[in-house]
Amino acid sequence: MRDLKLNSNSGSLQTVLLLFPVWLILFYFKERVADWLIYQVFSFDRGENISKALAFFVTTFLKIYLLLVLIIFLMALVRSWLPVYKIRNRLKSMPMLPANVFAGFFGILTPFCSCSAVPLFIGFLETGIPLGITFSFLIASPLVNEVILAMLAGLFGLKVAAIYLVAGLSVAVGAGFIIGRLQLERYLPEWLLTFRNEKMPQTTPVSLDTRVSDSIGNVREVLSRTWIYVLAGIIIGAAIHGYIPGDLLGRLLGKDTWYSMPLAVLTGIPLYACSASVAPVAFALVDKGMPLGTALAFTMAVAGLSLPEFVMLKKVLSTRLILIFAGIVFAGILLVGYFFNWIL
Repeated sequence: MRDLKLNSNSGSLQTVLLLFPVWLILFYFKERVADWLIYQVFSFDRGENISKALAFFVTTFLKIYLLLVLIIFLMALVRSWLPVYKIRNRLKSMPMLPANVFAGFFGILTPFCSCSAVPLFIGFLETGIPLGITFSFLIASPLVNEVILAMLAGLFGLKVAAIYLVAGLSVAVGAGFIIGRLQLERYLPEWLLTFRNEKMPQTTPVSLDTRVSDSIGNVREVLSRTWIYVLAGIIIGAAIHGYIPGDLLGRLLGKDTWYSMPLAVLTGIPLYACSASVAPVAFALVDKGMPLGTALAFTMAVAGLSLPEFVMLKKVLSTRLILIFAGIVFAGILLVGYFFNWIL
């Protein structure tokens, strides 16, 4: 049985190596594939709005899903070497600012939405990790992860994805550091302050073949949870691309409109959606004239500030602490949006 399992895992590694050239070919020729399907197979005219929307849909679909498969797989492979129990112990022993940075990076490596990150956030608090450090993780995990970075890289380019990575991490680290300096533990419930759970599972050695097999399974799991949101976002983005007049959004929400940035962030807060579904919409909005910083601030608000997250946090945090957390992150996202509009 063991030999059979090893052979199966080895087959997974061989499959990855064989499929990678196919991935490269599809990614490189995605625009040609879209043109062939829309204009030759289905015979649409190039000047029609429907043909523009469909070409955008096919190209964006291929670009996003190919990048998602690759980056989710690579990040899952990296995470397979991360001992979570050691990370928790390390966070408890580090000075505040380096620990905030470390927690932010750990959040980036964990592909959680805002609500999914809450249980691990509570677990961090239960083990005695300072409040500000746990908030750095809670903010970074949904705000900056491999899914949103892959989509931003595919839609806007590596430069924008890199800037978003740095900006999102800065928001998480800065907000967590401020919360830590304010010493807000007094707003935690008494049971959480006294509860400690030091028993953490130890890791066992795992072969590379097994890591590859598990990473393939992680790709399936993540895509099974997000594909519908990604598809919905691409469809909405394609409709915007094909049918909204070119400079309409630029006139309504341009850089010179004082209310555009806070309005974009406020609009994103009540929308609990996968950030993967928002990125294609943001891309189409930018294509139609919305400033990049405004569109990305909206994306960050949807990912990092959601009403369902606040409801879950209410079980362990006071209303005052939640409002302080939301206000600090809101201000950070605003600054990031203005920063994007300034440099890009």
